[in-house]
Amino acid sequence: MFASDPKREEVRRPSGRTLGKKALVQLLVIAVMVLNLIPLVIALSTSLRSPDNMSNPVNLFNEFSLSSYRSAFERMHFSQAFMNSLVLTGISVIVVVLIASMAAYPMARIKSRTSQFLYLFFLSGLVVPGQMVLIPIVQMLNSLHIPSTQYTPILMFITCSLPFSTFLYTGFIRSGVPEEVEEAAHIDGAGLFYRFWKVVFPLLIPVTVSVIITQGVWIWNDYFFNMIFITKASQSPLPLAMLGFMGDQQNPTQWNVLFAACILCALPLLIAFTFLQKYFVGGLTVGSVKG
Repeated sequence: MFASDPKREEVRRPSGRTLGKKALVQLLVIAVMVLNLIPLVIALSTSLRSPDNMSNPVNLFNEFSLSSYRSAFERMHFSQAFMNSLVLTGISVIVVVLIASMAAYPMARIKSRTSQFLYLFFLSGLVVPGQMVLIPIVQMLNSLHIPSTQYTPILMFITCSLPFSTFLYTGFIRSGVPEEVEEAAHIDGAGLFYRFWKVVFPLLIPVTVSVIITQGVWIWNDYFFNMIFITKASQSPLPLAMLGFMGDQQNPTQWNVLFAACILCALPLLIAFTFLQKYFVGGLTVGSVKG
C-alpha cells in the first residue's frame, strides 16, 4: 500500500471559507425562492375560496372550494379564449422557429463581413422594444389596408421574437453542431436544404425547445399587442378575457375569481414546461454562453 500524500489530502479537502461561501449562496438561493413563492402561494390559497369569502388573504388555505374556478371558467369563456391563445401562440412560435433557424444557419457557418453584419443587425432588434415603434407600425398596417383581426398580433409577435431567437440559434449552431457532420453528408451528395433539415435541424432540439418556451411564454401572456389589435370579445385570448374580472367603484373586483382565472391561464404553461424542461437549460447554456 502506498502512503498518502498529506499535501494532496489538504488540496482535496475544501477549506472552511469555501464551505462558508457555498452555504451563503445556498441560503441566498433559498431566500429568493421563498420570496418568489410567497405571492404564488397567496394566489393559490385565495383562488381556493368561494367568491364571497373576503377574509384576509394572508390567512392561507382557510377554505377549499372550486366555486371560484367554476365562476372564472364560465365568465371568461375559457374554452374559446384558450383556443384563441393556442392559435396565436402556436402560429407565432412555429414561424419564429422556422425563420430564426434558417437565418441563423448561414450566419453561423459563413465567415464573412456580410454574415457578421446580419448577425449584428438581428441583435440590434434586442435594443428597440416593439412598443416604441407601435405607432409607425399601426400607420403602416393601415396604409397597407391590413384589417385588425385576431391574427394581426402575430405579425408583432414574430417581429419581436426573431432577434433573441436568432441569437440563440446562431450561438448553438456555432458551438453545439460540429461541422464534420455536415461535411460527411455533403460528401455523400446531400444538398444544402437536405443537410439543414435532415442533419442540422434534428440536432437543434435543445435550443428549439428553449425558443418555444421563452417566446411562447411571453406571447401567451401578452396583453399589450392583443389589446391594441383585437377588438372583438369572441377573438380575445386569455389575458384579454380576464379583463372582465376587473371591477370599478360600483362593482369591486372579485379577487378570488380573478386569482382562479390567473391559475387557469398559467396551468397550460406549467404543464408544457414540465415536459420540456430537460431540454430547456441545455439549449440556453450552450446557445448563449458558449456561443
